[in-house]
Amino acid sequence: MNSIIENIIKNMEKVIVGKRDVLEKIVIALLNDGHVLIEDVPGVGKTKTVATLAKTLDGDFNRIQFTPDVMPSDVVGFSMYNPSNGSFEYRKGAAMCNFLLADEINRASSKTQSSLLEAMEEAQVTVDGVTYKLPKPFMVLATQNPIESYGTYILPEAQMDRFFLRLSIGYPNKSEEKRILDRFESENPLTTLNKVITKEDVIKLQNEVKEVKVSDSIKMYILDIVEATRKAKEITLGVSPRGSLSLLRAAKALAFIRGRDFVLPDDVQEMAVPVLAHRIIVNSNIKSQSMSQEDIIKQVLKIVEVPIFQI
Repeated sequence: MNSIIENIIKNMEKVIVGKRDVLEKIVIALLNDGHVLIEDVPGVGKTKTVATLAKTLDGDFNRIQFTPDVMPSDVVGFSMYNPSNGSFEYRKGAAMCNFLLADEINRASSKTQSSLLEAMEEAQVTVDGVTYKLPKPFMVLATQNPIESYGTYILPEAQMDRFFLRLSIGYPNKSEEKRILDRFESENPLTTLNKVITKEDVIKLQNEVKEVKVSDSIKMYILDIVEATRKAKEITLGVSPRGSLSLLRAAKALAFIRGRDFVLPDDVQEMAVPVLAHRIIVNSNIKSQSMSQEDIIKQVLKIVEVPIFQI
């Protein structure tokens, strides 16, 4: 693994126990300026994971607890009249940071959810006709509880498509949970966590990821997977072109953290589920059979021919 990435993950593991795969995936999103949706039950460490990432990278971290009364201006900011000089001045919203934790994002109204669309796609916000660039790097990490539906609003497809990855942290096993009890018994290790990389270093890593090579056969493999989602009878809405580009970038980042400057079919397969599953709409007949979006993407991977890759 790339040594810098290894340092980032090891530092995060001082707080987050037994979730190396999740941490790797979050770093992959970071390397692509991508946003992450974490779907899981309360208490498994969603918020702590985001705070740990922000502290590891010495980034500005904001958290906004989404509720029905949160307004778009709370997210993107607003203009306030200054009587001393007779002008309107911009007041920053929660999005003006490096790492934004949108906690329980599906508890806010659709209007408030949609206020994040421009920030997530173009790294900027527009208030009263004036555009303000967000700092770099900028990353939204949103959480939602997939079990509770009372008082929630379904995320629109346009917003789901802007999340680079959808992840689930999951419960720890017994030995991991024992380590959590030992580690957090007397103090929170997050309070003593040190940064291991600067924001400038992150931007440099992002540029290095762009140099990872992808052969035409790998690109065609990605397109075959995406096309299969558009033709599958189990799927009402297949993966968008944004999804195919995200899969390409995710595979490049995975190759990079594995210490390679080229992408293998295995990289594409490993990233396909977290990148693509949330971008499809499953038809109602399949839903009744308890097949998840993840299950269907795994089926697609089985039927699409894997290219013979030569180094």
